Amino acid sequence: MTSAVGAASVASPGPAERPLDVAALRRDFPALCSGLAFFDAPGGTQTPTPVIEAIAATLSAPLANRGHDNPAQRNAEHIVLDARAAMADYLGNDPAGIVFGRSATQLTLELARTLAHDWAPGDEVVVTRLDHDGNIRPWVLAAERAGATVRWVDFDPATAELDLAQLEAALTPRTKLVAVTGASNLVGTIPDHPRIAESVHRAGALLWVDAVHLAAHVRVDRTALGADLVVCSPYKFCGPHLGVLAADPDLLAGLRPDKLLPSSDAVPERFELGTLPYELLAGTTAAVDYLAGLGEGGDRPTRLTRAFARLAANEHVLRTRLEDGLRERGATIYSRAGRRTSTVLFDLPGRAAADVSLGLAAQGVNAPAGSFYAIEASRHLGLGDHGAVRAGLAPYTDASDVDRLLEALDQSRDPGMAQRGPAAAS
Repeated sequence: MTSAVGAASVASPGPAERPLDVAALRRDFPALCSGLAFFDAPGGTQTPTPVIEAIAATLSAPLANRGHDNPAQRNAEHIVLDARAAMADYLGNDPAGIVFGRSATQLTLELARTLAHDWAPGDEVVVTRLDHDGNIRPWVLAAERAGATVRWVDFDPATAELDLAQLEAALTPRTKLVAVTGASNLVGTIPDHPRIAESVHRAGALLWVDAVHLAAHVRVDRTALGADLVVCSPYKFCGPHLGVLAADPDLLAGLRPDKLLPSSDAVPERFELGTLPYELLAGTTAAVDYLAGLGEGGDRPTRLTRAFARLAANEHVLRTRLEDGLRERGATIYSRAGRRTSTVLFDLPGRAAADVSLGLAAQGVNAPAGSFYAIEASRHLGLGDHGAVRAGLAPYTDASDVDRLLEALDQSRDPGMAQRGPAAAS
């Protein structure tokens, strides 16, 4: 697969590159020495040594605010430019349209307020119940303040597929923006973005894609995706905690965010509030280079494409193993879409999701339970605010991790397991 566009399914990758050497890759992640099995990657991956070292090296070297007058200033300048170039390669964007923020949620809230300056009563915004609340509430709040109307699009609980016919029917000449997930962080569904983009742009609206979950599993290209604006979070793909926005620089040039008087009015700097976290930007560049290193040959975008093909092939095998094992144990699996990531939401009969998660944790398996801020999706699935158990795969997940989770599910049926802890479980 080359991008989110044209990929038949993340679950069914095409001809694979050379198989991923997961055993070698795992040696790059110090946290794995803890002995834990990590299935909480949708909430944030573990960090490889090159990223840790890049952050430490930045903090150890001369550093100051950006400039050109001395080595400390030049270090900061190069770090920012390198990070913009890295994320531009990662998201198929012009480096001049890469904006950094504290988180994807913060960037979405800020841009929602800015875009809403041009909204008026009678204008409309479209959101979906498949999304993380970070791609719902900012738009709902901005619309309410502007007097605009919010239109909701549902998904089918039986298939976890977004209702594209309903989405298209929601579009009118007054639609200003459509916000849709790149991939559901709860059930992994990947909507048909090219079809959505065509309809949205025909209506004269902007398409905002929350790629926080998608960008950890798919080689994202903003232009090919059809999105006007895309956000993601490097800590979901082996990097540090911050958010990234990608957009056409010309689009950003037409937006006037709130800013301090002396701060730069240049794009993209006008959207970045205060001094950037240089050490985290260096870690972001290192994370992109680390993932690109899992591919072979060509420039960085080409290596990233090849790396994601290898990662998808490995995740497909592991996800099939996990889902087969869950079905054997009578689990209800809510991750059902034809195109989806390797994130599996499930329940076991007669067992509360929180208890299942605690039982797994007692045996050193991290697979949390909840709605994971996808509160509308959880409610629409009939799971209320408490959600279900989520097991997400990452580049460092191997078959022994999957087997360990399944075995831990069997062991944790013993109601005393959580109290006795991992030692007793062994």
